[in-house]
Amino acid sequence: MKIRAIVASLLALMMAGSAHAQQKLQIGCTATGDCASAMIAIDEGIFKRLGLDAEMVLIGINSNIPAALLSNSIQIGGPTTSVFLQAADGGLDLVAVAGASIMNERTANLTSVFGRTGVTFKEPKDFVGKKVGAPGLGAFLHVLFVKWLVDKGVDPKGVNFVEVSFPTMNDILKSGAVDAVLTGEPFVTRMTNAGTGSVAFRYVAELNRNEPVILYAASRDWAEKNPEIIRKFREGIAEGAKIVNANREKASEAISKFTKQPIDIVKLNPPAYSEPTIKSQDFAWWVDVMKQQKLMQNDLDLTKLILK
Repeated sequence: MKIRAIVASLLALMMAGSAHAQQKLQIGCTATGDCASAMIAIDEGIFKRLGLDAEMVLIGINSNIPAALLSNSIQIGGPTTSVFLQAADGGLDLVAVAGASIMNERTANLTSVFGRTGVTFKEPKDFVGKKVGAPGLGAFLHVLFVKWLVDKGVDPKGVNFVEVSFPTMNDILKSGAVDAVLTGEPFVTRMTNAGTGSVAFRYVAELNRNEPVILYAASRDWAEKNPEIIRKFREGIAEGAKIVNANREKASEAISKFTKQPIDIVKLNPPAYSEPTIKSQDFAWWVDVMKQQKLMQNDLDLTKLILK
């Protein structure tokens, strides 16, 4: 009996030690599937196996992610590449720790400018004088839409942009507060089915690029103090990305769980393509585009934006 008691005590201590060894990590992302590799790594127990007690945190507007990182409300976040670069240009000491999603031919049609029922958008110049909602000014969808307008010969200064979070787009469109929104799946399908409006242009597909959309970032100070967590995170993201790209069923379930979107709607479209690696040269095109839009003022050393 004594031996059994000793064994039981040892097992209890081992389990307690194991639980204590789990390192807490909060990962912030907006309500899109671009952070699916992190969602999968949580849902499939990958992070847990690696010793990370990770949870996803919903962020309403992408441009709020840098501030959340610096306040330690989250330790790793999924800013769009444009938001990340703008933050770095503004002096915020952030570093990219892994890649999340990239523009890809398979998923280029998932994003669009979606017009409200009753408002006609036949050509790019029809957006002049209209109010367009974007899930973060200076974020991916906004910057690329401005790029598309310029390429089409339209002055974006004539468009009134406002920030609208993904989950509220349907209601705000219905209210008439905006004439169109820059959005992606599964929100496009859901709003179409609700009769709120229709796709005006699939402008990201027209741009035909393959640069990063979302990346995983952290404050440099936190990242350098927690190399073991970063190592485990990267390992988990690499494993999660393989599942996202190969198993649409599991990816859809993870996205639905995090975004609170109906699984049947999420399954209608493939998830964003996950690319776990991020390189300094991936930023070059983005920097050119953002400087054209006067969203960046300085010449950044792009090699220093990637955590080694």
